[in-house]
Formats: sequence, structure tokens, C-alpha cells
Amino acid sequence: MTTQSPRASDADSSVAASNFIRNIIAEDLAAGRHTRVVTRFPPEPNGYLHIGHAKSILLNFGLAADFGGACHMRFDDTNPAAEDMEYVESILRDVRWLGGDWGDKLFFASDYFERLYAFAVELIQKGRAYVCSLSEAETRELRGTVTEPGRESPYRNRSAAESLDLFARMRAGEFPEGAHVLRAKIDMAAPNMKMRDPPIYRIKRARHYRTGDAWCVYPLYDFAHSLSDAIEGITHSICTLEFENNRELYDWIIEHLDVPSRPRQYEFARLNLSYTVMSKRKLLALVKGGLVKGWDDPRMPTIAGLRRRGVTPEAIRSFCEEIGVAKTNSMVDIAKFESCVRDDLNLRAPRVMAVLRPLRVVLENYPEGQVEEIDAPYWPEDVPREGSRKVPLSRVLYIERDDFLEDPPKKWFRLAPGQQVRLRYAGFITCREVVRDEATGEVVELRCTYDRPTKSGEAPDGRKPKGTLHWVSAAHALTAEVRLYDRLFAVERPDAVEEGKDFLENLNPGSLVVLSGCQVEPSLSTVEKGSHVQFERQGFFFVDPVDSGPGAPVFNRTVALKDSWSRLSAERPARAAEPAPAGPAAKAPPPEPRRERAPFEERLARLDPARAEKARHLIETRGIPGDDAVVLADDDGLLRLFEETVAVHDNPRGAANWVIHSLARELKDRKTGDLPVSGAQLGELLALIDDGTISGKIAKDVLAEIMQHGGSPKAIVAQRGLRQVADEGALERIVDQIIAGHPGEVSRFRAGNSKLIGFFVGQVMKASGGKANPDLVNTLLARKLA
Repeated sequence: MTTQSPRASDADSSVAASNFIRNIIAEDLAAGRHTRVVTRFPPEPNGYLHIGHAKSILLNFGLAADFGGACHMRFDDTNPAAEDMEYVESILRDVRWLGGDWGDKLFFASDYFERLYAFAVELIQKGRAYVCSLSEAETRELRGTVTEPGRESPYRNRSAAESLDLFARMRAGEFPEGAHVLRAKIDMAAPNMKMRDPPIYRIKRARHYRTGDAWCVYPLYDFAHSLSDAIEGITHSICTLEFENNRELYDWIIEHLDVPSRPRQYEFARLNLSYTVMSKRKLLALVKGGLVKGWDDPRMPTIAGLRRRGVTPEAIRSFCEEIGVAKTNSMVDIAKFESCVRDDLNLRAPRVMAVLRPLRVVLENYPEGQVEEIDAPYWPEDVPREGSRKVPLSRVLYIERDDFLEDPPKKWFRLAPGQQVRLRYAGFITCREVVRDEATGEVVELRCTYDRPTKSGEAPDGRKPKGTLHWVSAAHALTAEVRLYDRLFAVERPDAVEEGKDFLENLNPGSLVVLSGCQVEPSLSTVEKGSHVQFERQGFFFVDPVDSGPGAPVFNRTVALKDSWSRLSAERPARAAEPAPAGPAAKAPPPEPRRERAPFEERLARLDPARAEKARHLIETRGIPGDDAVVLADDDGLLRLFEETVAVHDNPRGAANWVIHSLARELKDRKTGDLPVSGAQLGELLALIDDGTISGKIAKDVLAEIMQHGGSPKAIVAQRGLRQVADEGALERIVDQIIAGHPGEVSRFRAGNSKLIGFFVGQVMKASGGKANPDLVNTLLARKLA
């Protein structure tokens, strides 16, 4: 069985039917300002591309194709310390995979080093640039603030002859790094701080991956980018919004030099995706820190990672078309991306059956040695495709361990003692006996009867079991490894961390669960690398193109069938993420022990059977994260406190988080009943958090007060005036005061030190007594500091 991932075609490469940039281009052509459109995609080769770049790729190449023009592929490789040929090759591979076709228009800024140097000399000769010998700290001090003009460098009035001499000696390698820079001579009082005599060339003692040691001076981005556009005849230089302030400098450079063309820059909103980081620096930290298995780890938002996970270029294009091209930044819910992936794979992934955590089932009344071939369709009725395969039915089967409970709750429609279910494409079975391991007490086998007259899926007497289970024949199944990938981060905005914390603290511990000993139907014995399938009731999967071998496929979960995160986020989930529900591994065949096995599964396997079932029940019916479910199931006191809390305020995930992570640590040598906090008090506290009355930080202070003196959370909040400040006007005044009081930090932030956002958030929270709504604070700061 094979499945194909059709390559993106140029014919349908546009990102949106209409957008403001498209309208600008159409007007320029109609007015005769241009006769042919030329765009470019200009990445720096200092990392792998991510999904945010995909939006820019599709926009630039799409617009060029739609207007019959050309899109250049250009590498802005002017920083030798961070660039590498590996990144060039990966970028070309990714752009080509997305459908980008640059023809013979492949360029490198490093090809223009001699011309760029000549342009810099021209600026010096015109009195528009000078060599400055200030240190970096001195330059920063003289730069001024957003409210105060900068001061001129004492070297600003160097003669052109002296600057030309120094610049030539800089190129010749006479000076160490930092000794001199070449600065454009513009206006130290300019409101736009980018125009306050910005540096355009610096000394860099690093070997360039293409030019070797030929150069030791390199142009900075703004200088190289604008002139590369002019050299190549770019008509529309399309950038993301963070370059909006750079546009004035872009235009100044073009206006003051004798360039072959005069491009214009336009900005659009970059793609910000929830539960994801898009910073190359942070993605590199994940790779270098061994927190992921390389740039193409399927959990990464890189194009290489998405490709290995099984996402198709068509799904990415559909997503980019759906979000459109806007003028203001916003956060896009990753659920929207996952929905586009599901819609795409629904039409390309044939349906098959796979049992990930097998439990042995013996059909006692089914003849030994008998095998029936059942014709099963690859596609459901709502997908306009045809095809089927033969699925063998025999006496011994495997079903999912999670599809059986010995003591099920109400409305349990799967298998249980005495309960009847339908086998997918086959008849009904009824569980008659449960077989346990004598040493551990673990359920290892179910003895069932098969109702042959129901083979068609219907009973002559009208019986209709509510549950339908997928299964595989034990004698015919293929053993495979399955990797359950989930979101890499457990919180919606991993970058929005408190001061003193790191974004890595927001990693989702359940982002990868590796299952070996999985059993898949025999039709997959010839499945090819890079094929898509849907495991019925499980999700969409992709045959790993790297680790799969002949007869030993490795399946990567591309996306689950349903978005469980949206339901859980409605319950205000705790920081810990929800791993995929799991049960202990079946004994026959025993799964291979793996070092990468999830901690949650290891802990679950160590519980006695009754408590393990409680844990699975908490996961299945209450949406509790796996690790938390194990802790609650293993401690009757904590479980009782959890149930009392939920009875007051129905937020199971929040209740589990507070019981385990805030109260359990206070137990020490005490019993749960000795804690001076009841489930009623904790439920009342959770309600105050969920309705926005107080923040999580204030809630910790309230809990500490209860621990010492008791009392009602509502009363404590009212008496101490702890209600969260969520009034935008009030918070805006605080934000303005903080920004005005820290001009140096504001300047450094706008110069590119994005880490300072944590400093500003901390100052606002401090000024508000910790009562400011943190989400609103982040929004206001982002707007004010832009």
C-alpha cells in the first residue's frame, strides 16, 4: 500500500485570493510604475526555516507567479559567525518542497561584497558616512532615548579622506573587532532611532562559509538588504512588521546612492502560532540542548520537522490561505493549523487498524486454525475515493487496553465483563472471563464469545451495541513502533515567561510517547516510507522516512483525530500538558522496554491494577494529565480532596494541579486530613481564578493566608483588596509610567534586546502589587514598545 503527497504546483501557489500587498502590486502595474513584478525570499542561513517562513515563501513566490513575474531566492549571508552551508541546503530543500521555483535566480548577498564595499566608499565620499571609533557601550550611551535626542559622536566630523583611509585599513585587517565601525551620517535627533547614525559596516574576525578569509569587514543587514534588492531589480521588497521602522533607513540608503533600481519595502504581519516559539535562537537552544532530536524533530515547528511528521505542503498552503495577509500582528491558534492538516489528510490517508497498547482477546467459540478474510474499505463513504483490503479474522485478537475496564463507569460503551461490543467490519463479541497475571494481578487476557450471525455488523434480533472497537488478528499482525507526537509546549504563549524564568520551563513533558510492540494489520507489511495512513479511532500517522526499515515501520502521529486541547483549555488547564492516555503494556507479545518510555507510563505500570484503572478513569472521563492522574490514584487522601474541590467548582484539571503541586508539598509527614485547607476552600479559590477575579500569583498568596489563619478565599480577597486589575485604562497608566521611568531599557529593547520584555512585565506587576492581569500587561507592553 502506498500513498502519495502531491507536490505543490505553481498554478495554485497564491497565499490568498486578495490582500493589501496584492492590491498595491496591481495598482503599480496599472499605473505603469512597473512593467514586471520581481519579489524575493531572503533568509539568513543561520538555522532551519519554520512555519512562519512558510507564509513569507508562499506570499513572495505566489505573488510573483500570479502576476507573471519572478521571485528570487537570495541568502542574506552577511554574518559569518552564525551561518553554515548546512542551513543553505536545508532552506533550498524546504522552499522547493513548498513549491517555490526560482529558476536561475539563486543569489547570495556574499556575491555582492565587493559592490557593497564600493557603495560604502561612495557614501563616505559624499559625506554621508564616517568611521566611528567609539566602543559599543559609548555608542549606546550617546544614542539617546525615545524622548531625548542622541548626541553626536566625536568622530562624526572626520574628513572623508580620513574615514576612507581607516575604512580601507579595516578591510585590510589592521584592527581588532570593535575598534571601528562605519556609520551612516543621518540625524542623531531623528524620532526613529534607526536613523541615528546607524552602523552599516563592522569588523568581524570569522571565516565565511563561502568567501573564506577574504573579508574581515561585513555589511550590516539594513545596508546589505536594501542594496541587494536594488542590485537585483526587486520591485516589491516584502518584509514582516518588525522591519517597519527599518523602512526609513532602507529608503535613505537607496536615495543616497547611485543604484541600478529603486525598490520599495512593504510590511505584513508575521505568523505567530500558539504553543510554539518561532525564534531561531530559541529553536537552536532546543537543538543544542538535546531537548529535541535535531532540526527535523517532528515536534519542531520547522518545515523539516513538519515534513517528517507528515504534514503536507498543501496543508501548509491551506493554512496560510485561511489566516490571510494582515497589517497587524496577532496570535493564531495552533488548533486552526491542526484543523487544516486534518482536512488535508482526510482525503489522502487510507484507513487501517492498529492496536497501540495491545490486550489479548481469545474468542472461545471460534474454531482454532480458522481464518476469515474480511473485505474492509480504505475510505469512508464521505471521501470520494475507492479501494479496500483484506483483514484476517482469527481466534486470537488484540484490542486496545484502554477499550476494556473491569469496573466501568456509567455510559461506558466499550468492553467490560458481560458487555457486548461490535468489532469493526466484523460481528459482536461479549466478554465472559478476565484472566490476570498471577504475580502482578494485571489483566493479560480476555475470554470472549463471538456472535457469528452478526458478522454483517447487524443482529437478526435487532441488537445494536453502542461500542465499536478496532482490532487486529494476533497471528497476522505486524509489530511496529509508534511515536505519539504532541505539542512541544504546554502553554499557549511559551515566550511570555515571568522575569527570572526561561521559556524551556514551559516544555510539554508529554510531547513524545514512544510505543513499541504495537500491532498493526498485515496490509501495512509493504507500506512505504513517507506514506500517510489513518489508524482508525487513533489519528493520522506517517511512516517515518528516516527510521523505518523493511518490515519494521515506524509510525509518527501527525495529528490526532480530534482536538482535545480546545476542550481542556476551556477548563483552564494547568501548566502540565496532557500526555496521550495510556495503559500498561500487554504481556503477549511483551513490548520491548525502551529508555525513551514516558515517565507517566512507567509510573502507571508500577501501580496495582485497581489504582491503575482509577488513573485511566481520571484521564478518560475528567481530562486529568497522565502524571497527575497517577499521583491522585495512588493517594486516597489527595483523591478525596480533589473530589471535594471539584464538587464545589468543576475544573478537574485546575483542581488536580492545585491539590498536587500546591497542597501535596505541604504534607511532609502529615496526613491529608491534617491540612488546614478543605476542598470547599480550594474550590472557592479556583472559582476566583477562573472568573478573573484574581490571578494565579495572587491565588498563591491567598492560599498561604488560608494555610496560616484559615478563612474564606472570597473574604480574604475582599478584605485585602486583592481583586485583579483588568481595567485597560488603569493598567495603561501604569505601563506608561514604567516605560517613561526606564528610558535606557526601552532603548535597548527597541534595539533588539527582546529579553527585556520580562523586565517590563515584572515592573508593571510590582507597581500593581501583583494584581495586574498578566495577559493584558503583555498586550499593552507589546503595543507601547513596538
